[in-house]
Amino acid sequence: MEIVQFDINGKFAHFRKYYANNTALTYSLPPRTTVMGMLAAISGMPRDGYYEELASDKIRIGIAVKALIKKSFHRLNFLSIKSLGDFKKSFDSDFRGMAGNPIQTPFEVVTGYDISEDHVSYRIFLGSTDAGKSTFQLLKKRLLARDSVFTLTLGPANFHASFANVVSYEKDQIMEKQASAEYISFDSAVNSQDVTDLVFEKEEAAFVEEELLPADFIANHNRELSKMNRVLFTTGGVVLKLKLTGNYYIIQDQTNSQTIQFLE
Repeated sequence: MEIVQFDINGKFAHFRKYYANNTALTYSLPPRTTVMGMLAAISGMPRDGYYEELASDKIRIGIAVKALIKKSFHRLNFLSIKSLGDFKKSFDSDFRGMAGNPIQTPFEVVTGYDISEDHVSYRIFLGSTDAGKSTFQLLKKRLLARDSVFTLTLGPANFHASFANVVSYEKDQIMEKQASAEYISFDSAVNSQDVTDLVFEKEEAAFVEEELLPADFIANHNRELSKMNRVLFTTGGVVLKLKLTGNYYIIQDQTNSQTIQFLE
């Protein structure tokens, strides 16, 4: 199996929690479904037309937080739209924001620790099963050429992002390992159900998070979820040292080694 890695960077990120109704809460790292959207944008797949092609039984995705991040709440003024009206003819149309007072809504944003200088950065690892090899090769070609069909974002359309540090690893640079009784230090997020023990210092506890993330869509174009992943990861540059069951991968090049697990 080949693996391709790339980093996606931006100033701000917001990955809305699907169950948040009146407050826009965000996940700390992009769910697998969000990464699917990023890959679809890079390769030019149609909106809502990539659910089967990028499903977890074809494309394997791993995610790592590469920069120190934090969350903070901001207030956004949303328009109060109660009727459609004809905003081309009537200046008082709701869509012009003239029909009523705006609604101030809390909005959670992921940023670097110093908003003025730092960036949000995630590393994405891509692999494939036999069924997804052709799609993987298309993605690999686009990534290596730095050729994205559509603009990348970290959530909302105005949270622009770019990708960099694209590296392709061949079979001889990848070792598939079966978990043992030893503690392993991971560079990526891991599947919580595989974790049997976790080690961290007391002061590191605030940087270790676990979240239930959307993983796959039902192929009905209605954005209905068919699968969720419970994921364990760190957000503050803390090493994720743990024991687990199942398989993981060590990626080795001339200067660096990374230990990862795909979110499945």
